[in-house]
Amino acid sequence: MNTEHIEHATRQWVNKVVIDLNLCPFAQKAMAAKQVRFFVTAARTEEALLEVLQHELALLQQNPAIETSLLIHPEALRNFSDYNQFLDYADALLVAMDLEGIFQIASFHPDYQFSDTQLEDVENFTNRSPYPMLHVLREQSVEAAVCKHPAPEQIPAQNIKRLRQLGSAHMLALFDNCRNSKIP
Repeated sequence: MNTEHIEHATRQWVNKVVIDLNLCPFAQKAMAAKQVRFFVTAARTEEALLEVLQHELALLQQNPAIETSLLIHPEALRNFSDYNQFLDYADALLVAMDLEGIFQIASFHPDYQFSDTQLEDVENFTNRSPYPMLHVLREQSVEAAVCKHPAPEQIPAQNIKRLRQLGSAHMLALFDNCRNSKIP
């Protein structure tokens, strides 16, 4: 596992897909301020990943300058169904650590599929990433950003419209470019 390449590909994805396509209108500010932590773990099992997530949550508690964390786990939960079920354990960990309402976990996976879609539907790319990852966000920051946005409830529909205009072939090419980009 080449952690440097995995982190680089993920950074490329954030910049070229999430920010450039404006899928998350809040991402650019955190990236520009260098408040996004990218952490690649070698965890291979759910148990090991939960332990890493616990450490990541504790790290974020102790470091308020880190706005958000992308916990990238390329060796664990490669199957989307397993990953999706794991999210319940991640949420339970937030409760067990008394961090519910302080942090939330957003989900991204290379094979992400919304329940009402077909696997090949382009709107699934709103939550697809080069590698499986857990995105840990500060609730207070999310709420503040949403309050400042003129129409946060329209973001998902706008993203779907944008991706449909671009098409699956375009999105696949973007993802290939991110995964295959060379480290400068």
